[in-house]
Amino acid sequence: MPRSYVAEARKRVGPKKQRIRPIVERLAVEHADARIALTFRSPLELLVSVMLSAQTTDVNVNRVTATLFEKYRTPEDYLAVPVEELERDIFATGFYHQKAKALRGTMAMLLEQFDGEVPEAFDDLLKLPGVARKTANVVAAERGNAQGIVVDTHVRRLSQRLGLTKQEDPVKIERDLARLVPREDWARFPHLLIWHGRRICIARAPKCEECPLAPDLCPSTRV
Repeated sequence: MPRSYVAEARKRVGPKKQRIRPIVERLAVEHADARIALTFRSPLELLVSVMLSAQTTDVNVNRVTATLFEKYRTPEDYLAVPVEELERDIFATGFYHQKAKALRGTMAMLLEQFDGEVPEAFDDLLKLPGVARKTANVVAAERGNAQGIVVDTHVRRLSQRLGLTKQEDPVKIERDLARLVPREDWARFPHLLIWHGRRICIARAPKCEECPLAPDLCPSTRV
């Protein structure tokens, strides 16, 4: 896209600081059902689901955890079986060697340091094997204590299209979004972008004619 067109488009929609609240409000109306797609019943199941979701789809994770969570109900359960058995049980999520190792390491740490419970403190979540910032952000947000903004592929793509960031690195994108998005919206904002990206702002064929952000809030609109 020519630089002159981008500059003109950003001038047309106005500064991002003025657009962020209307963006959140319109997306909240358009996607009132936006929520995490993973199925879980407890903080432990939430943590495991998010850890398994790396490099696969939420639908696939839910298919695996439907039986997994009936077999593994406590941290002890994940350590009571041979690692090969756990690997077979999570095989369909991909990268099962690494995921099984991370799950067992996490369960051991939960028992050793946190009385078998998933910690609420963000820094404690980051101590768990296989838990990076994105996973910790998801777990914290779903427990009502958002400490940052989850950045996945949809959030990255849409925040760039909306002119909210020029960054490519997820950590830098999160930093830009955290400066813009009101803290009370940190938890729901990623869900709104994710659902908008799946339903309307599709990567290769965005439905700009159906978008509630076009034409006055999105500099990338085609209408």
